[in-house]
Parts: sequence; structure tokens; C-alpha cells
Amino acid sequence: QVQLVESGGGLVQAGGSLRLSCAASGRTFSSRTMGWFRQAPGKEREFVARISASGGTTYYADSVKGRFTISRDNAKNMVYLQMNSLNPEDTAVYYCATRPTFYGNGPYDYWGQGTQVTVSS
Repeated sequence: QVQLVESGGGLVQAGGSLRLSCAASGRTFSSRTMGWFRQAPGKEREFVARISASGGTTYYADSVKGRFTISRDNAKNMVYLQMNSLNPEDTAVYYCATRPTFYGNGPYDYWGQGTQVTVSS
């Protein structure tokens, strides 16, 4: 069982930065891939980024590549999403999630409750 709790969301002006955090419970954290997703009002949830269990491999959606950075600290059971150069299109609820594997299309089996990010123009 893994529990995930996001924090760090808020209101920021376009061009600004935010750092989201996700605290994970459970002894399997360091063996699992971690991901960030987001869902804007009226839109489907979309993938943002993921990071391998060791932290050595990352993958980003094209829409955030070069602006967002995912990282993790396995000693602290934490995963982060540094978001720079934010624009209003980044406004969404951001979710932390986890799954056993990095590659493939396997489902994310644990999800956090989400944290709101609002970017004003």
C-alpha cells in the first residue's frame, strides 16, 4: 500500500515558478516509478512527467519539456516537480502517482488527492 500527498500548489503569475512536492508512505517507494499528471477544467487528465525508481531516467510530455523538472529523494520518500516559465495553459490540478515499472503502458495504481496550480496572465 502506498499513500501519496501532494503540496506546493498555488497562484503564480505567468513566467513564474512553483515547486510541487509529493510525500509517499510505504516501504516500496524506492522501487517504484513516480509520475506527475494534471487535469485542467473541462479536460481529460494528462501525463506530465515520470521518473524511474533510481531517479536516473526521466520522461516528459512535450508541452512541459525544458520547463519542468521531476526529481526524487528516496531517502525522504519524496518526489518533486519544479515548474518554471509557467503559463496560463499550465493551470490545472496536479496529481502525483506511482506504478511498478517505468517503461510500457501499465497503470498507475496509487494516486494522490491533487494540488491546484493556477497561473494568471
